This record gives sequence, structure tokens and C-alpha cells, in this order.
Amino acid sequence: MATNGLSSALTLYGARTLTLSQAAKQAGLSEAEFIEQLQRRGIEVTESERTAALESDQTVRAD
Repeated sequence: MATNGLSSALTLYGARTLTLSQAAKQAGLSEAEFIEQLQRRGIEVTESERTAALESDQTVRAD
């Protein structure tokens, strides 16, 4: 994982410049992995984005 990309993505998501999906992609992580990184750093994830990420993760796993 590229630390610089993750750091930038965390900062931009925290400022609400990027959506969760956009920031996860920039960091090179799945949305679920990115949420874990946000939680480790105490950055709040909106409930709507958390729900959407979990739903899309379940859809991917079902295939």
C-alpha cells in the first residue's frame, strides 16, 4: 500500500473533498479496508457511505 496515496486520500476524505469510494480508490484499498483505516485514525465515516460500502462489499463477495 502506498503510504503517500493513503495519507492523501485520508486527508481529502476527512475534508469531504472526495467521497469514500473515490478516496478508497486513490488509496488503492477496498472501501471496507479504507473504512478500517479511517476508524484507526478517528476520522468519521458518514452512515450512508458506510452502508453503501458494506452493501457493495457483500455484492462483490456473492459473485
